[in-house]
Amino acid sequence: VQLVESGGDLVQAGGSLRLSCAASGRTSDINTMGWYRQAPGKQRELVATINTGTGSTNFVDSVKGRFVISRDGAENTMYLEMNSLKPEDTAVYYCYAEVIIATIESSTRFEYWGQGTLVTVSE
Repeated sequence: VQLVESGGDLVQAGGSLRLSCAASGRTSDINTMGWYRQAPGKQRELVATINTGTGSTNFVDSVKGRFVISRDGAENTMYLEMNSLKPEDTAVYYCYAEVIIATIESSTRFEYWGQGTLVTVSE
């Protein structure tokens, strides 16, 4: 699985951006996709996830009500719609995909990451 993010930009506080993550390869094996972010000097944190089978989503509390995660299965693309952006949302945003290969005897989990896209929110 290969992941390529796009959409990062400089935006003023209160503005909106939409990030995209295009997946290629064995995309049918992907169980979950999501977005992480890493701000300067901070640890990477999970922002949002979406289950590719059920469509269920989860968000970190700090973005609930402001961010929306979605996926276009036909185009193998995931989106993160970010609204009411705040300076504290400034970070490199990474797309990730989780694949779990299960057999009768065991299951193996794989993670795939994109290269990241920079979002900068100015005051």
